[in-house]
Amino acid sequence: MAASDPIADMLAKVQNAAKVGHEKVDVPTSKMKLEIVKILKTEGYIKNFKKVQEEGHGVIRIFLKYDDVNKSVIHGMKKISTPGRRVYSGYKDLPRVYNGYGTLIVSTSTGITTGKKASEKQVGGELICSVW
Repeated sequence: MAASDPIADMLAKVQNAAKVGHEKVDVPTSKMKLEIVKILKTEGYIKNFKKVQEEGHGVIRIFLKYDDVNKSVIHGMKKISTPGRRVYSGYKDLPRVYNGYGTLIVSTSTGITTGKKASEKQVGGELICSVW
């Protein structure tokens, strides 16, 4: 059965795998998911990722990151826009995640980016998710 919200499905898989201490997690690939994973890598929430062909389907293999005492670097992930309720914001009104300690991922007209970069470029857009 196809997922009605594939981005939320990916976030749930990553969060659940991080909670139980898995080394890696595989999610079906898409352009949007790949851009979100690239942001997670540059912001330091995951070790690495790579695209793999598995059983004829493209898969993004995400390698999770842990600190010195084997606690996940990802404390939480929350989907903001859903298929039934899209949430948009201008660059002046972008919410802060945990007073600046978290990361907001935004889909703008210039592509998928973080909330900080969207504010610097002065572009708003759809709020995809927050990670802390």
